[in-house]
Amino acid sequence: MTNNDVFRRLRYALNLNTQNVIEAFRLSDMKMGQADITSLVKKEEEEGFRECSDEVLEAFLDGLIAIKRGKREGEAATPLPAELTNNDILKKIRIALALKEEEMLAIFKLAKFPVSKPELSAVFRAKAHENYKPCGDQMLRNFLKGLTMKYREGVQQ
Repeated sequence: MTNNDVFRRLRYALNLNTQNVIEAFRLSDMKMGQADITSLVKKEEEEGFRECSDEVLEAFLDGLIAIKRGKREGEAATPLPAELTNNDILKKIRIALALKEEEMLAIFKLAKFPVSKPELSAVFRAKAHENYKPCGDQMLRNFLKGLTMKYREGVQQ
């Protein structure tokens, strides 16, 4: 999945308007205007498309955490990873929405993509851990689909 896909799908799933998105960027100390947001949600073939870099997606996810959970005061900014992975994206969404393991499993189930507890915990392990498992595009895509079903389409568990 491209960062633009993740950005678009997450924005839609959580029903975030442009002002919410601008606020998320502001809280993560990145200045983005309405034109910037519009260019990020465009498809590749559309005029004015802007590729969403790892830095931009990371700032959006950090801002989303600040909106949903509150900004931690006095905390030093964490250095960006060399590359933003699907595991990092899933972890930040989990933090922002304060999702417990059972809630995440239910979201996967809504998307008809059942994931076991050990599979889910392996995705959140440190990369150096022997049981670490990379989060594939299919897993992330189905999680975002389940989020859309839960938050946007009013499906209850």
